[in-house]
Amino acid sequence: MSVDRVRQYFADKGLNYPIMEFEVSTATVELAAAALGVEPARIAKTMAIRLKDKVIVVVAKGDARLDNRKFKDCFKQKARMLSPEEVLEVIGYPVGGVCPFGLEKIPVYLAVSLQQFDCVYPAAGS
Repeated sequence: MSVDRVRQYFADKGLNYPIMEFEVSTATVELAAAALGVEPARIAKTMAIRLKDKVIVVVAKGDARLDNRKFKDCFKQKARMLSPEEVLEVIGYPVGGVCPFGLEKIPVYLAVSLQQFDCVYPAAGS
């Protein structure tokens, strides 16, 4: 999947958000934060997780860790992160480029902690 898919998603929804592209890698929270000149917490990291019967995506602050106890309390099961190969196959983006927009058949959950920022930076593909 590519940035073009995100552009199309925004156009279909009537959204006019800028999409930034970089000459340097932004494949990790640290690299993305450095490229943008922001603190790592403002990078919206997208995690693909397999539940017993489906895959979900959780978007959290870049410096956040998945709290297994809270996850199990919420979803009634343990979290199992998808492997890089599974992420590409199931989500359609490579690890480091998983975009939370336009995932039509995959539920997306946003961490409440993202609300502390007026602006966060998710990946937009490739």
